[in-house]
Amino acid sequence: MTPEQAWQMILRQCHQPETASGHWPPETPLTDDDLAGQLLQLFQPLVTSARTGTEHELSVIAQMGQSLDGRIATVTGKSRYINGKDGLVHLHRLRAVSDAVLVGSGTAAADNPRLTVRLATGPNPVRVVVDRNRRVPDSHHLFSDGAAPTLRLVARNGQSPALPDTLTGGVQEIPCLTGTSGPINPKEVLAILQHLGLRRIFIEGGGQTVSTFLTAGLVDRLHVLVAPMIIGSGQPAFSLPEIDSLADALRPQARMVNLGTDMLFDLAFDARH
Repeated sequence: MTPEQAWQMILRQCHQPETASGHWPPETPLTDDDLAGQLLQLFQPLVTSARTGTEHELSVIAQMGQSLDGRIATVTGKSRYINGKDGLVHLHRLRAVSDAVLVGSGTAAADNPRLTVRLATGPNPVRVVVDRNRRVPDSHHLFSDGAAPTLRLVARNGQSPALPDTLTGGVQEIPCLTGTSGPINPKEVLAILQHLGLRRIFIEGGGQTVSTFLTAGLVDRLHVLVAPMIIGSGQPAFSLPEIDSLADALRPQARMVNLGTDMLFDLAFDARH
């Protein structure tokens, strides 16, 4: 099986499970040359695992692209591109198997991302921007290119949340978030996406948003893409509560995969409720 054949099998298992055929490989060590086997093993838990929710099954994957010294951007916020071509292809594949891809307002405003699938085959996910105070310019790609349905989650300013029952093909602004400052409530965000029938949620960035979901214990899988680069200063990848003992550090099950331009740490957390 070629890597492209493996990828097409993953897409069918994800988006057309009733017509999918083929078998996942056993969880055995793979060589760096077995690219098809690596793909299947990496994406199996993303396609088949889920957390049980009140209305829909829900699974959450997050990713972080960083340098060897744990930086995701320079002091001035420059981050294009820390990861190499193979890491970017993997990022686009994560989008392709997700129902929704989510970013915070800081990342959306600074990077002006498209959050579409361009470096791999597969459908575009619903794009979700957590933008309580409408920081992201309306001219940015997410709100102007019409490439995929886009949700802009903003503060509800004391009013009862007005949640739509269906998704439209354009940009939907939903006044549904509590508070106007400080960390977001990740459970509140996931409940909104559940309400709209979005099942596989991909937290793409930025560092603060991923850290907030991780601190809340709401990440099932975390992919950390490490580039062979030392920046020496800049924005850290993770911002978690301080601990005194290393016994309190997060220690997920880990698997390392050589993607070529980047090293991938595939981290599994027991975060299902």
